Amino acid sequence: MSKTTTVYGIPNCDTVKKARSWLSEQGITYEFHDFKKQGVPAERLPRWMQAVGWEKLLNRQGTTWRKLDDATKASAVDAPSAAAVMQEHASTIKRPVVEWADGKITVGFKADEWDTMQNT
Repeated sequence: MSKTTTVYGIPNCDTVKKARSWLSEQGITYEFHDFKKQGVPAERLPRWMQAVGWEKLLNRQGTTWRKLDDATKASAVDAPSAAAVMQEHASTIKRPVVEWADGKITVGFKADEWDTMQNT
């Protein structure tokens, strides 16, 4: 059984839209996991944090983060506490998170990096 590429994110996020378009243009089939409808898969967070680091996964630049109260922001000091914030506030996860068919995990979308990754 072959593994499938899975894209995790929010469908109306511009970066997620660009990533999904890029995948379609490359002919890469994928499944989409909608954080808003399906929630954040708690069992995946530790793997994502191990692969990219919790500091990169936790999006401190976004609107959702800026709207959080100071106590919640201050509580995100390590992987377990950051996971708790991301679990409760899915939009604080940098998007998209992609689990590629080969097992690689990436966060965010940069077409040139994805082009390079596909050609290696």
